Amino acid sequence: MQHNVLILDFGSQYTQLIARRVRELNIFCEIFPFDKIPTDLSSYKAVILGGSPFSVRSEEALHPDLSQIRGKMPLLAVCYGAQYLAHFSGGEVAASNTREYGRANLTYIKENETFFENVNLNSQVWMSHSDSIKKLPTNGVKIASTHDVENAAYRIEGETTYAIQYHPEVFHSTDGKQMLENFLVKIAEVPQNFTPNAFVEEMIAELKEKLQDDKVVLGLSGGVDSTVAAVLLHQAIGKNLYCIFVNNGLLRKNEFQNVLEQYKGMGLNVKGVDAGDRFLSQLAGISDPETKRKTIGRVFIEVFDDESKIIEDVKWLAQGTIYPDVIESVSVKGPSATIKSHHNVGGLPDYMKLKIVEPLRMLFKDEVRRVGATLGIDPELLGRHPFPGPGLSIRILGDITPEKVQILQDVDAVFIDGLKSWNLYDKVWQAGAILLPVNSVGVMGDERTYEKVVALRAVESTDGMTADWVHLPYDFLMKISNDIINKVKGVNRVVYDISSKPPATIEWE
Repeated sequence: MQHNVLILDFGSQYTQLIARRVRELNIFCEIFPFDKIPTDLSSYKAVILGGSPFSVRSEEALHPDLSQIRGKMPLLAVCYGAQYLAHFSGGEVAASNTREYGRANLTYIKENETFFENVNLNSQVWMSHSDSIKKLPTNGVKIASTHDVENAAYRIEGETTYAIQYHPEVFHSTDGKQMLENFLVKIAEVPQNFTPNAFVEEMIAELKEKLQDDKVVLGLSGGVDSTVAAVLLHQAIGKNLYCIFVNNGLLRKNEFQNVLEQYKGMGLNVKGVDAGDRFLSQLAGISDPETKRKTIGRVFIEVFDDESKIIEDVKWLAQGTIYPDVIESVSVKGPSATIKSHHNVGGLPDYMKLKIVEPLRMLFKDEVRRVGATLGIDPELLGRHPFPGPGLSIRILGDITPEKVQILQDVDAVFIDGLKSWNLYDKVWQAGAILLPVNSVGVMGDERTYEKVVALRAVESTDGMTADWVHLPYDFLMKISNDIINKVKGVNRVVYDISSKPPATIEWE
């Protein structure tokens, strides 16, 4: 895989968005923790330092080793990175009188700066820091200011080093993508050659070389990721791919049968395994969301261990892991805090001798869809909403019971079918229902009820890194609420989640 751009993570949740914006420029990039910089940097054309919740003035300040980077490679320092270069290179960083957070506008841009080509004065940027650069580092040259931040951007003479105190990667920085393009393409001269076609060709060749004549078992989920992974592998190794679709008892209503039917005609060798009772028995009495995920992951591996033994000489387990799964599951000193663990990340237990192959490990969700289109996969399947690996277990807050699963399956079916019938499904990135661990008072007929509450969730997003709630029509919400309460026994109240990510996450657990 081409490397091109290295992004160093200092713990900011925005780091993932930097990578996302770079990929939008058809430039491949990777995120590494600040203290685990690759030893061989020869294939990288530029480096970006991300933000951090830490202060450079603190004893806990994170210190990257830039000896092989600064002055030797094009370097863009964002927020914490900009303050770090200033504070430890002859400049001064001090606490701001007030936390500088939110929208700001560029009130000064130095003329003839390539970094700001096609960026107009007064362009909006997004600030997120409590420190401010009071004095530039040695050889620092101010190239932009806002009303409140004198040194909003600077470069260092004699180096291809640029630094900005705002976040160009977030949606609120209106010309942020342009600034990244100016730095990466015009200044660093990074090639824009990361395309779906190039990925498919390179990945199939890589899989053929890695797998040779080995047999591979793949867990299909019916979703976009595992399907695209399966088709990629099928094109690489053909009949040596064995696909298994496991019913964990936490799928959507009738999904086990529907998915098996869906894969007929795709040329894939698929076996269905109904292990719902096995999963639900292991989940009995568990309420903690992390324990739920890890339990499902463990049983998932156990099922695969059982099934893989049936296939003679299988050597590999393939998974549809994508880049956000990888990033969110990494937690080391400093870099992004673990939000939640993912059941298909982290390797296999020692007793299971299969090696892992993850062809989509470096792709974001929208990139997976574009790769799927290149592979000729049905657009309806590629447009399917993401569904969590642990299934409905993390949409049932509290402990899991078969009765709760059935209630949520019925509610979800009413909601999703409604979105489709109202032609709203394709306008939503992800939708689902959450069963809350509370009962509420209601009146049905002449009787008082005390039944379950469900929350509906619908978001719009590009890749799940950030998401906004969808303004579904009131008439639709009224109809769906009425249908759920009338058709699903045990529910007497429906609410709609209007939280965005951040600060909330898409799933409730």
